[in-house]
Amino acid sequence: MSSNFEHAADRLRELDWNRYVSALFAPEKQRSGLFALYAFNAEIARVRQMVSDPLPGEIRLQWWRDFFEGVEHGDANANPVAAALQDTIRTYNLPKQSFLALIDARVFDLYDDPMPSLNDLEGYSGETTSAVFQLASLILNGGQDPQTATIAGHAGVAYSFTGLLRSLPYHASRRQVYLPKDLLERHNVEIETVFKGETTPQLVAALGELAGHARHHLKRVRQNSREVPEHISAAYLPLALVEPYLKLMEKQSRDPLKELAELSKLRRQWTLWRASKKTIDGFLA
Repeated sequence: MSSNFEHAADRLRELDWNRYVSALFAPEKQRSGLFALYAFNAEIARVRQMVSDPLPGEIRLQWWRDFFEGVEHGDANANPVAAALQDTIRTYNLPKQSFLALIDARVFDLYDDPMPSLNDLEGYSGETTSAVFQLASLILNGGQDPQTATIAGHAGVAYSFTGLLRSLPYHASRRQVYLPKDLLERHNVEIETVFKGETTPQLVAALGELAGHARHHLKRVRQNSREVPEHISAAYLPLALVEPYLKLMEKQSRDPLKELAELSKLRRQWTLWRASKKTIDGFLA
């Protein structure tokens, strides 16, 4: 594995430990490609954390747009993650439009605008997390279409919704709203109470509904899991963590606005290892 891919693996281990571990269970031949893809995704997902206002974030995202569109703005090798991703795109003929759509969706992260509706949140999850599942499937299938776009769509929504629920305390502290406006209105949740860190029965009900939607999409993956070839199942290993995270967040003693939902590294590693020994329908059962 070249130094660029080694750097990508190191960045991934630092920024997204769950996906890093899941990639270790992929076939060695494609593992470096997953490192590059997941490291890129982690870098894009953290842009909001790296800037104090939207403009610098827009500039960072534009750098990546230029990279995918082939605009000259410096040697990509100066960015090891970009260089590793460039090699991965060439090796597996990955569709650049998927990366551009992901970047465009991530512009939402830079602003404090509310997520308008549940459908919009599903669309956001589809352009971001679902795209990563599908691109990982392409890598593990040697660049050939594995016909898993629908399953990747449901997988991305389940994983994304769970991650957003876990991160609610952090997002609320920054007055960042991923909870859909129509969901909050349906449960009579006053958004200012969320920003103030006040957990109300209305908010708990709204979060319960969102968790239900995550489980619905997880169920859809399970129902169609036989369509996923065994050799690309590693792309879906992160889904093994969805149900444990949801169960943790449902504990009555937990305050969803005060406590980040986290499982120990040992439990996560054990869960992913156990899942790697089964087919997708097996580890989602």
